[in-house]
Amino acid sequence: MTQISAPRIGIAGITGRLGTLCAEEAGDALVGGLSRTADPQRNITTDPAALAKSCDVVIDVSHASTVPVHAAAFAQAGCAWVLGTTGLDQGAQDAVNAAAQHIPVLQAANFSPALTLFLELARQLGAGLPDYDAEILEVHHRQKLDAPSGTALAIGRAVAEGRGVRFEDVARTDQNGRRPDGAIGFASLRGGQIIGEHDLVLMAADEQITLSHRALDRRVFARGALLAARWLAGRSAGLYTMADALKR
Repeated sequence: MTQISAPRIGIAGITGRLGTLCAEEAGDALVGGLSRTADPQRNITTDPAALAKSCDVVIDVSHASTVPVHAAAFAQAGCAWVLGTTGLDQGAQDAVNAAAQHIPVLQAANFSPALTLFLELARQLGAGLPDYDAEILEVHHRQKLDAPSGTALAIGRAVAEGRGVRFEDVARTDQNGRRPDGAIGFASLRGGQIIGEHDLVLMAADEQITLSHRALDRRVFARGALLAARWLAGRSAGLYTMADALKR
């Protein structure tokens, strides 16, 4: 591993809401971006291979449908990849895992440092309170495409990991009917321009505990993504998490 002190940063999804903020936070380290429409004056291309060749690391906040193509292009170019896109199907996740055999990949459902620690607490609560009913409530702006959110699913996976169970066996996104024992339930609300709210509630007959996170400014995600990019550039191939970056 040869750490890069001032990595050249590209952003996939640079014209989106989070991509725009990442570009602002990157400052002079930004070398270009990837979008559905090219803009040569801003070094924005539609070709992921072309972007990757000019970068040490790409922050990817685009769309799940682009992940397999990006995985192949970035791996071919040897470019580190910070992936914040959620809603991946198994084929896309397999492409991420394959890319991580050749380049360093940091995959995160949420770039917030506090939310990263939230996941660790969720894992501990899942392990320490295995018989409590676990429910996850998430609230986002009306434009959000996926539900439950990628962050909510990450919280559920952390609880399941703490309990030593397979997440797919206990996740319950359809809340109709009687609650099965051991289920990890999800509820999603969409409206207004709420940035992101997540609650993990663990309930027993005689008590409950709630772990909450509220995002107050989207820049927290952009700054977290830049922290991850600077940490990842130059590292050995492998699949990393935000928790790894925070151990710096």
